Parts: sequence; structure tokens; C-alpha cells
Amino acid sequence: MVIGTVWLRIGEPVPAMANRLTTQDASFYFLEASSTPMHLGSLAVFRTPRNGFRYEDLLSLVEQRLALVPRYRQKVREVAFGLARPVWVDDGEFDITYHIRRSALPKPGSDEQLHDLVARLTSRPLDRTRPLWEMYLVEGLSKNRFAIFTKSHSALVDGEKALEIGQVILDATKSPPAMAEELWMPAREPKESALVIDAITELIASPSEGVEILRGAAAGVAGIAGGALGAAGKVLSVVRTAAQSAPTSPLNAPISRNRRFAVAKTELTDYRKIHTRFDCSINDVVLAVVTGALRNWLLSRGEPVTASSTVRAMVPMSVYVTEDPSGYEHADRLTGDHDPEVPPRSEVSSFLIDLPVGELNAVVRLSHIAHATEAHAKQSPGVTADTLMRISGFAPASLHAMGARAGSRLSRRLFNLIVTNAPGPQFPLYVGGARMLEMFPVSPLFENQALSIGLTSYDGFVCFGLNADRGAMPDVDVITVLLREALEELVDASNESRV
Repeated sequence: MVIGTVWLRIGEPVPAMANRLTTQDASFYFLEASSTPMHLGSLAVFRTPRNGFRYEDLLSLVEQRLALVPRYRQKVREVAFGLARPVWVDDGEFDITYHIRRSALPKPGSDEQLHDLVARLTSRPLDRTRPLWEMYLVEGLSKNRFAIFTKSHSALVDGEKALEIGQVILDATKSPPAMAEELWMPAREPKESALVIDAITELIASPSEGVEILRGAAAGVAGIAGGALGAAGKVLSVVRTAAQSAPTSPLNAPISRNRRFAVAKTELTDYRKIHTRFDCSINDVVLAVVTGALRNWLLSRGEPVTASSTVRAMVPMSVYVTEDPSGYEHADRLTGDHDPEVPPRSEVSSFLIDLPVGELNAVVRLSHIAHATEAHAKQSPGVTADTLMRISGFAPASLHAMGARAGSRLSRRLFNLIVTNAPGPQFPLYVGGARMLEMFPVSPLFENQALSIGLTSYDGFVCFGLNADRGAMPDVDVITVLLREALEELVDASNESRV
């Protein structure tokens, strides 16, 4: 049986041509610069089980699950002379121990030390000569915990055909299900001449593709990225907000490769209480909390804040949606709650929203946001991505990847920052028998954008991950404190309104 080959003459197998990167995959690959590594990350913290959790355990688990994410054993090969987009090829020298690494925190192994390590690991670009991902087992964390930090290039994870590896190693039970053994044999890597001939053949068959490539070569990376806009229908809905440039903000500044990382962990019950009291979506509450935190952060910096001040956010919202017989779509956009008799599907629907940081009253801020998101929801239904929920039921990392892709399709002049959120299950998940306590996303930064905010709901909590430029945002920790204070302000307002 011949797998992955074609036959030119009897007895002479030639490798089948590898998959070419999509337009957007290529845009992420070429957009990467020294100051903007284009990988997304995920930090998960676990309780160490009684029998421990070793590096060898993680190696074994990932090896068993790699068949679910075959692209994680492929690398990118560029085509000579830029005649076509690069291709995915099997890495014939794939070494899992290169990609899965171990690190240990010095005593006392505090959360602050962990976040500093994540910031340093996030600052480092991935090795382009190998498959574009890394995973770190971080030992020595206090309170009998360990962490797993993964980072995958944005070109690698599209959220539909290619999922994020952290998603497939998680299980709903302590005992991982048995996986069929797989004997992986890499396909022979195509020669440079074969890639060139294939590219020329494609150019002859599709002249418009050649025009796009030449335009990209003439205009540089910006031209290639612009080509991604044509594929926007998969994830990015039509942006309804006015297309004028975003307001001037300290969130937009020249950035370096160096990062800071901070987190905030809040209780989902607080969001539900506010959502019920003010008859709005939980996503609205999240954005109101972010707005309140940004308002107070700007004031702490002495920035001018007037009644009309806004911060424009790009919000790729990941939602679970069910559809009743009447065709009316309904969902709780953050909790993942849905009617068990109606199967959910996952969607990403993105839009621009002006966060009213100039508004003093927290409830009024929430009202403004609810009206804006309601108008968007009526006009833009989003696009399905069923494959996200097929493996473990936990898709936030892949959903955050889709959010980053959505944000990349618009000029960064149109918004000040990206806020991505993704629903997770409200029950515990495990890796190799170790219970996951919390998970924080690490979204990439784009050029001249000093902060990205990602959040995930999981097992009764809402976990914020803030990725920031080290020089432009030395006070990113202040925002994590202000997020909790902004939530408390809304909780107090909901309690007072009942009296």
C-alpha cells in the first residue's frame, strides 16, 4: 500500500506535493518580526497528583495525542524566489524532546516567578527550521502545583483544521482514554526543484494567484497580509463600527520583543449575578469590567480622560450557539451553558466597539456596551467551527487563535487593543490524572499595540491573561488589580439596585 506518494513511472515513487499555507497562514508567517513574535500561548496550572507528574509522563501523553494534530510534526518550507506561498512538509528529523522542555522555578516558586518565566518564554521567537511549537513543563511551583506553558505559531493553528496542542492533551476524567497506537512515518520532503515546478504549474493554472504573489513581493509583508482579507468570511464578520482611526491612546506605542505577563482570576458567579440583574449578556459584563479597569488605569497614569473618551477594542467573541426550531439563535456567550437537547456549535464573531472609558458611572458604561453588542448580534450571525469541540470539549486555546486571526485582518490603526474571550467547560479537566486549576491565554501583540487581553471561563472562574510590551506597559500589574475592582463595583451596583 502506498501512502502519501504518486507514481511517475513503475517502481519510482515521488512524494506527493505538500499542503500549501493558506493566504492567512502565510500572512502570519511573514508578518513575524523581531518585535512581534506571532505565536499564541496558554498557561495552565495543575494540582500535582499523589503519584506525581513527571516530564516522561508529559512526553508519553503528547506522543499519544500527536495524531490528533498532525501539523505539529510538520515544518514550513519556503519556495525559491517567492514564486508561491510556503508549504507544510513532514519533519523527517522530528524530535519531540526538542519541543517539550522542562523548567523549574527557584524557591519559593511563586506565581509572580511563573508569570515572569512566561513573559521571557513568550519573548523568544520559535525556531523556523522546525515545527512551530514548544511546550514547557514548569516544576517547583508552590502549594503542590506545576504548570504547562504551550506556545504555537499563529500560522499553525487555524481553529478549524488545525487545533492547538494544549487542547488535545486535556481529558474530562482523571484516567485518560486509551489511544490507538500510531506508527508515524514522515513523507519524504520534496526537493527544491519540485517545489519550484509545482509553483510554476500553479501560476500557469491560476494567473490571479501570480498577481497576488507579485503584489505581495512589491508591497512587502503588508501586501501579503492584505490578501488575507479575502478569506475573512471564515472567522471575521462584517465590521459595523465606523472605520475612522482609533482614538489616540498610550496603548499604542512602538514595542520591542520583550514582554510582561500578568493575570487576574475572578469568579463566574459575579458575572452571572450582574448579567441577571441588568438583563445583559455575560460578554457585556466582561467588556464593562475591562472598560472600568482601563478607565482607572488611564487616570492612574495622569492621562486626560473626558466624558467622551473611548478606547476602541477589537473583540473576536467566541460563542456557543444553539438553534431552536424557529431558527432563533441563543447562547450564553461566556459560560458555555446550553440546552443539552440542542447540540451547540462554536462561533467566532468579531467587531469593533468603542469602550466608554470616559463614563464615570459603571452601570451606564455597561448599558452603552450592551446596546452596542446587541446591535452587532442582530446584524452579524458569525460562522461555525464545529471541529473545535470534537476532541475534549475544551477549545479556548484554538478559539483565541481564531480571535487573533480575526484581529490581524484589520489595520491596527482602527483599534487600540484586542480583547479575546473563549468559553470553557464548567467542570474540572485533567492532564495525565492531574487536575487543571486555571488556564490563562497569552495572545500575541501586533505592531504598535502594547497590550492584548485574553480571558477564558473554566470551572466557575473567569481567568484573564494580559500580554504586554515590557517597556511600554511597566504597570500592567496595575490593570489586573483594577479588573477585580471594576468587577466589585458592578457587583455592588447590582446589590444596591435591589434595595
